[in-house]
Amino acid sequence: MAARGISDAWLPSSLEAARITSLPSTAYYLPNFISEEEERLILDRIAAAPRPRWKQLTHRRLQTWPSDLVQNKLLDAPLPSWLETPVVSRLLSLPLSDDGQGDGVRHIFAESPHQRPNHVLINEYPPGIGIMPHKDGAAYWPVVCTVSLGASLCLNLYRSKEDGALDPEPAWRIIQEPRSLLITTDTLYTDYLHGISDIKEDLDLSADTIVNWSFLRDAEAFVSGRNPRQTRTSLTYRDVLKVSKVGAKLGLFNKR
Repeated sequence: MAARGISDAWLPSSLEAARITSLPSTAYYLPNFISEEEERLILDRIAAAPRPRWKQLTHRRLQTWPSDLVQNKLLDAPLPSWLETPVVSRLLSLPLSDDGQGDGVRHIFAESPHQRPNHVLINEYPPGIGIMPHKDGAAYWPVVCTVSLGASLCLNLYRSKEDGALDPEPAWRIIQEPRSLLITTDTLYTDYLHGISDIKEDLDLSADTIVNWSFLRDAEAFVSGRNPRQTRTSLTYRDVLKVSKVGAKLGLFNKR
């Protein structure tokens, strides 16, 4: 497998080389999707965002770019340049497989309505704070690309029981390291729930319990089976299916 180096980022020749084969549907994990310098620059831009950009929840806060959804529609506006480069440009440059020949790159958003992500949700998770198991809903194309910044944590994937109730035990667990990219698609998006436990330390971490263990940049950091949480920031890139042109006509949300 050939790979492309970008500073200390390291991209595979195709996403197929990063596919987590032990999951029931398609998911990919790239441990070095962005460099340390790129991570610092993005975190600096997040911190410098105007205070109204932050939505304060009970125990954590978030930003939405270029805007919140209104009745499952996105107001048409571009993403700021610091969310476009390097993440979007790299997503669109990564072929799904090494077999892709011909015109252009067949990338992860090739079949989505806008053939690229048009919305980014930025979540900040302090130690001890997570998010309850949930599905992302029908407003988005079923491809979720999450870049992690600042610290590692464990993402849990859940099944529903036959009666529709949530099985409280995670079916699979994924470690998301800083500067990594996790992509989930297809039925893994539509049929399963994902969440982050409200704990200050991830426990019972090993090659037997973590489905992306073989892809980790630094598995040695978790050989004790523990990961004390630090503040982790996530960038979630998706393609919102319905876009309203009202924002473009009014010139809204164009501030960087």
